[in-house]
Amino acid sequence: MTEQLNITAMPTPNPNSVKFSVNRDLIERGSLDFPDKDSATTSPLAASLFEIDGIIGVMVGTKFVSIVKEQDAGWENVLEPATDKIKTMIENGDKLVDETLIEAIPTGEEDSDVVKKIKSILDEEIRPAIAMDGGDCVFHSFEEGVLTLKLQGACSTCPASVMTLKMGIENRLKEDIPELEEVIQLS
Repeated sequence: MTEQLNITAMPTPNPNSVKFSVNRDLIERGSLDFPDKDSATTSPLAASLFEIDGIIGVMVGTKFVSIVKEQDAGWENVLEPATDKIKTMIENGDKLVDETLIEAIPTGEEDSDVVKKIKSILDEEIRPAIAMDGGDCVFHSFEEGVLTLKLQGACSTCPASVMTLKMGIENRLKEDIPELEEVIQLS
């Protein structure tokens, strides 16, 4: 017997974003960011959420969905319809995202030892903590001591993202990665 679907909406540090925790695996690994309606063509779930007036961003993680709303959109007009769409698609067994998106998430097998260590800390410590707030950070590059990350989901438009990047991520990585000089956000 399948466990009853449970979806919990949780606030994030970003006042315009909510994280929906789901007690099911939505995708196999990583996260998929859909920063606008045009990017959602490969995700039936994201495309469905963008049909709700006021939603301007969607991110799908392994066990959560984050939405970002326009500043002027009221939560009373967004929260219930988003919850209903997520619940209906999961319960119906609908395809949530195109599988080729998950296959395209790099495995990092060809990375240098320093990059592997950075990614390990990101994957084991930092990304799970950020996911608790409905966001994610994705490795982009590490060149000449500068780590470039892409903040996604609730983090992409959060007023506290610079603090997260500098005080949280950069300080933590500098503890174990002496080659790291700075962490910056991909714009």
